Amino acid sequence: MVNQTKQALEASLKHLLLQKPLDKITISDLTKDCGISRMAFYYHFKDIYDLVEWSCLEDATRALAGKKTYSTWTEGLLQIFEVVYENKPFIMNAYRCISREQIENFLFQLTSDLIMGVVKEQEQAANTTIPDKDKRFIADFYKYSFVGIMLDWIKQGMKEDYEEIARMIAITLHGGIANSIRNFTKAEE
Repeated sequence: MVNQTKQALEASLKHLLLQKPLDKITISDLTKDCGISRMAFYYHFKDIYDLVEWSCLEDATRALAGKKTYSTWTEGLLQIFEVVYENKPFIMNAYRCISREQIENFLFQLTSDLIMGVVKEQEQAANTTIPDKDKRFIADFYKYSFVGIMLDWIKQGMKEDYEEIARMIAITLHGGIANSIRNFTKAEE
């Protein structure tokens, strides 16, 4: 029941965002649209922006399911682009109404675990161990690259073909994480 209420609120939010900007949507609008009480809303979320963040993370989690390994991480990045594009009115509206820092933090949170998982997998494949701070640096380097490219794409109205962007990211990063791990290993010697 808890998830059904959250999903109903998410559906209402996306429905209302097709009609008006995020900063014009009230909690009353949301609860009226999906037929729940204000108390039910506040039981699950502190405010509309909390709902926006939850909704984005839910969509992304579904998109990344099973795509967090070295052999599938490029599919995971493509899936992130697809989810963002499929929710274009929602994302563009949110992009205009919430701070860039909030969007960056959401995208950082989304990609951090994905990329860190790939870094750890590549470390094991190389049969080596590097300090956690080095792994974090490598993951952050690629995370910031990806998020910067995605934010530029969103800022430009998602006009460029996201499949081509994902392909170029994959080419750029192909072997890059493994090379970074090797380079850190050599630097430690």
